[in-house]
Parts: sequence; C-alpha cells; structure tokens
Amino acid sequence: MAGNAEVLTRRAQEIVVVARALLERGGPEALSMRAVAGELGIQAPSLYNHLPDKAALEAAIIASGFIELDEVFATALAGASDPLAALADAYRGWGRAHPHLYRLSTDRPLPRDRLAPGVEEGPARVVVDACGGDPDAARAVFAFAHGMVMLELADRFPPGADIDAAWRSGIAAFRPEHKKRKKRKR
Repeated sequence: MAGNAEVLTRRAQEIVVVARALLERGGPEALSMRAVAGELGIQAPSLYNHLPDKAALEAAIIASGFIELDEVFATALAGASDPLAALADAYRGWGRAHPHLYRLSTDRPLPRDRLAPGVEEGPARVVVDACGGDPDAARAVFAFAHGMVMLELADRFPPGADIDAAWRSGIAAFRPEHKKRKKRKR
C-alpha cells in the first residue's frame, strides 16, 4: 500500500461496482453510503468494514474509471494510424458515455493519496507516448480534450455547431507537422 491508497478487497470491489452503477444511473445525488448498502441488502455501517468513508468510496470509483479508460485507450490504439486522433475519439466517447463518473473524476482535486498506485499513470502514459514523449504537450492535449468534453456534457455549444470539426481542428493543432507549418509561416 502506497501512502493512504486503498488496496481493495474483493468485497470492497463489489461495493465499488454497485456504487458506480448508482452514480451512473442517478448522478452524484444518488451516491450515498446508505444507497449503496441498500443496493447490496446490508446495513450502511457494514460498508465501513471495507471502505473507511465516502471519500474512499469515491476514490475507488475514480480508480475504476482510470483502469477502464486505460483499457479503452489500448483498444483505440490497436491498429490506429493516427494515435492522437484515436485517443481523442476514445476519450470523448468514454466521457460522454460516463458523464457522472467523468465529472466525479475531473471536477475537483484528484485524491491521489487515496488512489491505488499506478491507476492515474496508465492512461496518462498513453497520452504522453502519443505526444512523442512530451509531457507538456500531453497536458495541453488533455486540457483541450477535457474542456471539449465538459462543454459537450454541459450542452454549451450553439445549435448547429459542428463539434466533430472542432475536435478534428483541435487535435490537428497538436500534431508536430502542424506546429512546424505554423513556425514556417511566421
């Protein structure tokens, strides 16, 4: 165990699956220790034998999302001719498919001290690799993709906006050949 990161027992993993399903169905309002216990047919205090508090439960749910996103990225990259575009499409699709988990994972400080070791690094490493090993470029790509997903989830684009074109343009701006063309034009 690293720091306060939770290493989950089998029962704790079952609790996380149920909690995540509640979150996905009903949003953050539906996620309570009492509701999770009810779904499991147990008393809420029993949950504390496996997860010390709601923050630990939320961290475990976030970790499950990172693990899933890492798998989604691996699938997206299999045979991809344009890794950056494949990752952007996968990230966008995953965020839109799991809006409540996405917001839980990204709307506030990440509880790194409560995450299992390596879960954040998995998907991050893939993006850094797609950016030629440049962590700063990977952060910029993440910031772009995160902003776009959040805007889509909040339905903030004007009616008729070609959001797919905006994604393509944004990702194209991060490609090395695009940056070289811009420098030559100056």
